[in-house]
Amino acid sequence: MEAQYRLMAELEVAFDALIDATHRLLDIYADAPREAWALETPTPDRDWLQGALFDFWYHDGQDGRVTRSYVGLIAADDALLDAVGEVNRRKSAFAATLAEIRDQAAGLIPEAKAVLPFRHPALHQHLRGQGLARLHLKQCWRHIPVADAPLSRVRLAWYSSGRSIKRLSVREAEQRLLTMDSEAPHIRIQLERLAGLPSSEPLAQVQKQAPVMRANLFFAEPLADGRERRAMNLPLPLFIPTPDARLPRHNTPLPRPPEGRTRARRSDERLEDDVFLPSLRVYRYRSR
Repeated sequence: MEAQYRLMAELEVAFDALIDATHRLLDIYADAPREAWALETPTPDRDWLQGALFDFWYHDGQDGRVTRSYVGLIAADDALLDAVGEVNRRKSAFAATLAEIRDQAAGLIPEAKAVLPFRHPALHQHLRGQGLARLHLKQCWRHIPVADAPLSRVRLAWYSSGRSIKRLSVREAEQRLLTMDSEAPHIRIQLERLAGLPSSEPLAQVQKQAPVMRANLFFAEPLADGRERRAMNLPLPLFIPTPDARLPRHNTPLPRPPEGRTRARRSDERLEDDVFLPSLRVYRYRSR
């Protein structure tokens, strides 16, 4: 019990430090004029940035694996970059303490989601005013993106065809189905279907990924390692080092991802079109 108290106290300290560092970043952002652009608003002022950086909440019906994005570009001087770096260090410290709690006292996680907002009245009022339920911990610790060096150009585009594919054995798929209601008719049907496969056949579990904004960054000068560009996702506004408080050239993408696939099917796509085990999102590989 004493260890749990210690871990909870450490998490509270880490959360407080993250909130304080974020407020300092917002103060620096508001103190000096600089160019900024955001997909959601024509006026990416302090209030907009505060809403993006302090969006720590679950919305009704939100999938716990999904986070909301705030797409923007911000010209940053050294003071602002230092403040962003401090916020990201505090996020890392919060994530490390949270990982320790998950490993040693996972039962504290619901308590943390309920208790931490009360430590900061402004956050708590936002929580109550919006009718939001609890902290979304991943949105607390996700890092603010920063460009490695000054940029000449940024190209933004939605990436909405992503999916993760994990290989499963027949035995692993069976074990996962058995953890469900094995007496339910739809589970029995899938177990029977699985029993008709050879034990050596590999299966694929597919998880469709939420649309993300991808940024292709073109550096004003090659980096020390010779790189001239970099691609990265933008869950939060991108801070760009700049000597003159001006943004590099950039395009304006659509405000929402396009419907359907935006990329051609991969030539190496080898999964069958129809799902084999719907409860697990498992597909068979095409026979050659």
